[in-house]
Amino acid sequence: MTVLAALVMTFDPTAATSSGQAAGITPTNTTGAPATPSSRRTPDPSATTSKQAPKTSTSAKPKRSSPAAGSTAKPVAGAVLAGRIRPGTTYSGTATFYDAADGNGACSFGPTSDVMTAAMNSTDYETSKACGAHIRVQNSRGATITVRVTNECPTCVKGQLDLSAQAFAVLAAPSQGQIPVTWRLLSPSTAQPLSIRYKTGSSRYWCEIQALGHRNPLTRLEVRTGGGWQALPRTAYNYFTSENGSGCGGAIRLTDIYGERLEFSGIGIRPDVRQQVRAQFAAH
Repeated sequence: MTVLAALVMTFDPTAATSSGQAAGITPTNTTGAPATPSSRRTPDPSATTSKQAPKTSTSAKPKRSSPAAGSTAKPVAGAVLAGRIRPGTTYSGTATFYDAADGNGACSFGPTSDVMTAAMNSTDYETSKACGAHIRVQNSRGATITVRVTNECPTCVKGQLDLSAQAFAVLAAPSQGQIPVTWRLLSPSTAQPLSIRYKTGSSRYWCEIQALGHRNPLTRLEVRTGGGWQALPRTAYNYFTSENGSGCGGAIRLTDIYGERLEFSGIGIRPDVRQQVRAQFAAH
C-alpha cells in the first residue's frame, strides 16, 4: 500500500549539505488512498553541535563527531546522532556466513528477494540500531560487497559480520569459512521511498511501529501526543513500542543519524501493512 505524503522538510543546521533529497515533496491524492498523511522534515535540536546559529544551513560548518572506539578513520561531519557505527569510520573484523534463507531476521523486515544481507554482532547491533544499515565489506585482496543489516549474530564478536552465503561467496570460497575484512557504513545514492508498518495486534490502546527502507540508520521514532512529541523505546526486534497506546495512529516523526527528521501524519493503524510514503532521508 502506498501512502502519499505532503512533505515539509528541513535539515539539522549543523549537517553537511548533500544531494539525494526525498522525492515527491508535495505529492497529490490518489483515489482510494487512506487519509492522506502530511509529513515534514525538521531540524533536530538535540543534533545541534554549535551554539552559534549559521546564517544559512548551506553555509554552516558542522562540528566533526568523535570517532567510535577502535576506529581506523576519521568520522565525517554531520552524523551527530550515530551510535557505535559511524560514517567515515572503517572497522576491522572477520566475516563468516550463514544460510539467510528468505532474508528475514532479527530486524523483522520480513522476507526479501535481495539476500545480499548481513547479521551484525550483538555489540554493534546495539539493540537493533544497526538494522537497515548499508555496509560495504572488503576482503584483504580489495574485493568488495555491499550488504544490508537485517539480522543479529549473538555468537559473533565485536567487529564481526555474519554474511549471507551469497554475499560471502563474492569475497571468498565458502570452504574458507572465515576471512579477515574491513567494513564501513554507506548512505546509498539511490533509495526507494520508505514505509511505516504497525505490528500485528496494534490498536489505539497498544502499538508497535516500524520504519522500513530508510536510507540511513534510524536513531529515533517519536509519536505526537497531547503533551508533544514522545520518543518510543526500541526493541531488539526493531519495533518502537507505545505500551499504553499513546500516539498510536497519530503523527510519527523519524530521525536519522545525521539529525534529519521526517514527520508523517494520516498513517492509520493497519497492522502488518507496509504503508509507503513519498519521502526518504537525504544521501550523505
